[in-house]
Amino acid sequence: MPQPAVAITGVKPMSTPNWRSLLFVPATAERFVAKAHTRGADVIILDLEDSIPPGEKQAARDALPAAAKTVSQAGAQVCVRINRPMEMSVLDIAAAVMPEVSVLMLPKLMGAEHVKLLSEVVASREALLDLPRGHTRFIGVVETPQALPQLHAIAHADPRMAALGVGSEDLCTEMEAVPGGDSMYVFGMMVVAAARGAGILPMGSVGAFADFSDLDGYRASLRRSRGLGFGCTACIHPLHVPIINEEYGPSPAEVDRARRLVAAFEEALAQGLGAVAFEGAMIDLPVVDRARKVLARAR
Repeated sequence: MPQPAVAITGVKPMSTPNWRSLLFVPATAERFVAKAHTRGADVIILDLEDSIPPGEKQAARDALPAAAKTVSQAGAQVCVRINRPMEMSVLDIAAAVMPEVSVLMLPKLMGAEHVKLLSEVVASREALLDLPRGHTRFIGVVETPQALPQLHAIAHADPRMAALGVGSEDLCTEMEAVPGGDSMYVFGMMVVAAARGAGILPMGSVGAFADFSDLDGYRASLRRSRGLGFGCTACIHPLHVPIINEEYGPSPAEVDRARRLVAAFEEALAQGLGAVAFEGAMIDLPVVDRARKVLARAR
């Protein structure tokens, strides 16, 4: 069983989110921000990093309060991707931590101490705004070969950690590799093992991230990735969102079977039965737990 991260004093144990799709939107792109809530993504990531030119970083920070309210109006959670240099990270955190923002994406992480340092900065900002400590969760992203051995430590670094992934484009650039199933398979499975071991979501896929011209190929890549254990993934194009939701979420048939299985198990328990039969097979707690996880991911 996954072991929970060591609790921070004053922070309640945090549950694993049931996200499927996360959609990037530049914080200053008003027309994209205005429509983001209609795309069906579970999380909208307001970007302060790669999609924002250096001279527009402060304008992007200033845009966050209005943008966060706009993109969350249909119920999506709001995430902000901050910048890596520490002097920029501190400014980004000061701008991003607010009631409407529940997650920060931390790019180019180097190790557990990096996560812990950023967590201290976030905790100070939460206290200043009278937000509960732990209000702001983390999505960690590793994007350098040097940090790959630290995936396990990063996943366990802080109770704020909600998901973990690798940045395929930046990582493959540094390795002079082409992003895709072959180059990302090993590192993807490292993410799955580290994240699942920490009880958080493995984010990503073993396919190319940026290609939105081949939707059938994208779907096939996601289907394979879900079978490998990935739980959610981010995208930059709205066309990808419904495909992610379908492939990373349970099918109606899976939900129906899980609901019936849990009901049969609970009925047997209520009758004091020690063994439970369901559709010709005996079921036990691990099977029921998997069914409950399917129901938790259902929309």
